[in-house]
Amino acid sequence: MILIKNATIFNENERFIGSVLLDEEKISKIYRGKDIPVDLQCNGVIEADGLWLLPGVIDDQVHFREPGLTHKADIFTESQAAVAGGVTSFMDMPNTVPQTTTIDALEEKYKMGAAKSLANYSFYMGATNDNLDELRKVNQAEVCGIKVFMGSSTGNMLVDNIKTLTGIFAEIPLLIATHCEDESVIRANKAKYIARYGEDLSVHYHPYIRDAEACYRSSSFAVELASKYNTRLHLLHISTARELDLFSNKFPLREKRITAEVCVHHLWFSDQDYDAYGNRIKWNPAVKTEQDRLALIDGVNRDLLDVVATDHAPHLLSEKEGNCLKAASGGPLVQFSLPAMLELAKKGYFTVEQVVRKMCHAPAEVFKIRQRGYIREGFYADLVLVNPKQSLKVTPDIILSKCGWSPFEGKTFSHSIEKTWVNGRQVYDQGVVNTHIRGKRLMFD
Repeated sequence: MILIKNATIFNENERFIGSVLLDEEKISKIYRGKDIPVDLQCNGVIEADGLWLLPGVIDDQVHFREPGLTHKADIFTESQAAVAGGVTSFMDMPNTVPQTTTIDALEEKYKMGAAKSLANYSFYMGATNDNLDELRKVNQAEVCGIKVFMGSSTGNMLVDNIKTLTGIFAEIPLLIATHCEDESVIRANKAKYIARYGEDLSVHYHPYIRDAEACYRSSSFAVELASKYNTRLHLLHISTARELDLFSNKFPLREKRITAEVCVHHLWFSDQDYDAYGNRIKWNPAVKTEQDRLALIDGVNRDLLDVVATDHAPHLLSEKEGNCLKAASGGPLVQFSLPAMLELAKKGYFTVEQVVRKMCHAPAEVFKIRQRGYIREGFYADLVLVNPKQSLKVTPDIILSKCGWSPFEGKTFSHSIEKTWVNGRQVYDQGVVNTHIRGKRLMFD
C-alpha cells in the first residue's frame, strides 16, 4: 500500500488537507486532516505537504492517429504526453486509416490500446452514411460512444444522409458525439472569399469560412434530432457564443440528455492570436472572436458547457504550412491542458474546483464511466499531484507528443505536474515516465 500524505485534496467541489491510501489498483481509504492511524502499514509514503491532489483528468476527445497516421502520433507516444499532463484516461476518435467504422476495426484498436497505452483508454465507433447495421452491434458497456461527423474534418467521414442521421439518432442507444459544422455554409463562405481575394488566403480567413453560422446551423440540427428522438447527444468542441442558446443548466448533469464540451484552445486563444501563432492555432471548428472566447468561459461557469477537453490532434509542422485552405487543422494539447486550465483559474476565469469538475468529474458523469473521475474509496486510483508553486516552461525538450511541437511553446505556466498514478501505479514522476505501465479499457454503466 502507498500513502499520499497531507496533500491539499480537490474533489467534489471541496478542498481539504488529507491523505489517500492506495491498495493495488484502488483507493482504499481517504483520511481528512492530518490524523492518520499510527499503526498504519505502508509500502511507501509520498509526502505531499503544499501539493494539490486531484482526480486524473479524463479527456473525452483525442486523435492519437493510430492506425495509419503514425508519422504524426501514436498511442504509445501520445499516452506518454497524456500522463505527463495529468490525463489518466482518454477517448480516441475514429478518423484513422483504416477508419474505425466496423466492429472488427474497433476491436483492433482496443488491442492496440491494451498493448501500447500508458493511460486508460476507450475508442469511439465512427458513423458513416452506410454503416448503421454495424453501429447497432456496439456494446454499450465497453465503448464510450458513436462519433458522427456532421461536418467534414480530417479523414472526410462526413455523415450527411438525412435518412442515416435519422436512423442513428432514433435507433442507437449509445451516446452520440458530434462534430457540428454545416458543409453548405462552409462551401459558400469559401467560394465568397476566394472570389474576393484569391485562393492564397491567410489563416485569418479560417474563422470567416468556418464561421458561427456554420457551427450553429449544424449544432441546432443535431439538438433538434436529439430532442425529437430523445437521443443521448454530446456536442463536441463548441466554439461560439451563439451555440450556448442550445443548452440548459436546469437539470443535474446525470439527468441531461443533451450535453456539450468545450476545448482548451477555444477558452485560451481568440482571433487576436492568429498574428502571433498563425496555423499553429488552426483548428476545426476555428478559433473565433474574443467575445466568443469570453462567452464560452461564461458558459462553463454557468454549466451550459459540461466538459472541458482538448481535441488533441497532432500534425507535423510541415503539414501545418501553407495558406488556410492547405494547412492541416488541429494541434497537440493533451500534455499541457491541465496546466493551461489551472492558469486560467489563477487568472480568475475559473476556480480550481471548477477545473476539476469539468475535466475529471463531468466526463465520468457524461459517459457513465465506472469507478473513475473522483477521489472516492473503492474507485480506481487515477490521481495527479500538482505543484502550485513550481512553474513550468514549455520548451521543445519536454514535449512528449511525437509531432514535437506545441502551441504553448515559450509559455510559462504557474503550476507543474509532479506525479501521476494510473490504476494505483505511478506512471509519471517529475519529468520521468514509466513506459512499462499499461492502462485499462474504460467500462461504462
